[in-house]
Amino acid sequence: MVRTFLALLFGCAVMQAQPATKLEFEVASIKPSPPPAPGMGMVVGCRGGPGTNDPALYTCANISLSNLVTMAYRVAYYQLSAPDWAGMARFDLRAKVPEGTTKEQLALMMQSLLADRFKVAVHLESREIQRFELTVAKNGPKFKESAPPPPGDSAAITPGPPKLDKEGYPLIGPRGGMAIMNDKARLYQPEMTMTMLASQLSAQLQGPVVDATGLTGKYEISVSWSAGDSLRTAAPTPAGGPAPVGPVSTGPDLKQALQEQLGLRVESKKGPVEFVIVDHAEKTPSEN
Repeated sequence: MVRTFLALLFGCAVMQAQPATKLEFEVASIKPSPPPAPGMGMVVGCRGGPGTNDPALYTCANISLSNLVTMAYRVAYYQLSAPDWAGMARFDLRAKVPEGTTKEQLALMMQSLLADRFKVAVHLESREIQRFELTVAKNGPKFKESAPPPPGDSAAITPGPPKLDKEGYPLIGPRGGMAIMNDKARLYQPEMTMTMLASQLSAQLQGPVVDATGLTGKYEISVSWSAGDSLRTAAPTPAGGPAPVGPVSTGPDLKQALQEQLGLRVESKKGPVEFVIVDHAEKTPSEN
């Protein structure tokens, strides 16, 4: 099965203080996702809301409860501790967003929705985990400064499975994105900062990645690798998505691909990171 998803870039693990007035969507519907048609891929991701060309409507397709919690509390998937079932069941969300809502307020509305419909309760906890540092390899970067991308909505989701190149890696359109098929993955973004890349890598490596490259521009980034077992428990992106399935493929792993194709290195370290711990959640949302 093909899993295609958007790269979602998460902020730091911060539990936001609740305002005096509870922030809520004007109308919100959340229900189990229908199963995909036989032989078809599953489109996973969210679109709309503040900062997009459709700020009044926020929709998600085939999103797990774990993904919804990470979006609500603005953390990466590796910073979440939740029951295993929370990452398996899929839901579709359709919410009407009040005019003038900010991204921060949208997250608070998501928190309210999860508390109301799933009875989600969480707390923060600091844990010592593996961390990573993104640096430039010895021979320097192997990518170029980006040119302006084609006009249009870069967050648009194209239905159906991606096409493959001659080596079996999925092809990404000119507006960018990420896809995995049969354990072969590709990330392409026509305009990407190193901070954005570090955030994307955090989801794939399941640990914080800090940008230490010293590169401050926007770059055309294209990298392909063998996902194998390394991504079977990784989060998708927000454009995030679920871990891929299928036979293990040959090819470089992500760290090797970064060095060989982009001239970048990822070095491991350990340090404390704030986690969101799910204390309680219902498996089925209450009625809309």
